[in-house]
Amino acid sequence: MTRGLIEGLASPRPLIATMPGLYQDDPMVQAWLAALDEVLAPVFLTLDTFPAYLDPWLTPPDFVPWLAGWVGLVLDPAWPMGRRRAAIARAAELYRSRGTKDGVAAAVELATGVSPEVTESGGATWSAQPTSGPPTGADPAAPPYLLVRLRVPAGSTPDLSAARRAVELSAPAHVPATVEIVPEAARLGS
Repeated sequence: MTRGLIEGLASPRPLIATMPGLYQDDPMVQAWLAALDEVLAPVFLTLDTFPAYLDPWLTPPDFVPWLAGWVGLVLDPAWPMGRRRAAIARAAELYRSRGTKDGVAAAVELATGVSPEVTESGGATWSAQPTSGPPTGADPAAPPYLLVRLRVPAGSTPDLSAARRAVELSAPAHVPATVEIVPEAARLGS
């Protein structure tokens, strides 16, 4: 990513003003410094607006993948720009809840635009005592599972592969996951 010369962009800090009066009147020095001003103007512009480059909602579109790399995301280029920017903005939140029911739901919604129903076997706990039993309410003999159900209007087809990728990246690695798309029946009287 580079920012090139911008035709007609004036430097906010002309170099000629920094020169002693003797040189300010010299036409060769004026021409030489005007050329440097033209080259440096985009640098000053970029530095003056640098905080905007770090905001996923304000950064130029060609900087979105660069910013995603800073937060460890690889964005799907097929996603609309708004969804890519939202993924970057929510990266810390998504990482913090990764592996949880809410984290899986947030990742799938971001990837597909559909709010899913997530059902899981549950059963997570911790203890300082090495002999503690299984979590309350969990059947230790039951296998773990994760079911992600997308309810969509009849005729609508969300990207199932995107939903599966989101589940794969956000669910616990040891838990088998299933992704279902369930078309909602047309409502009576609609």
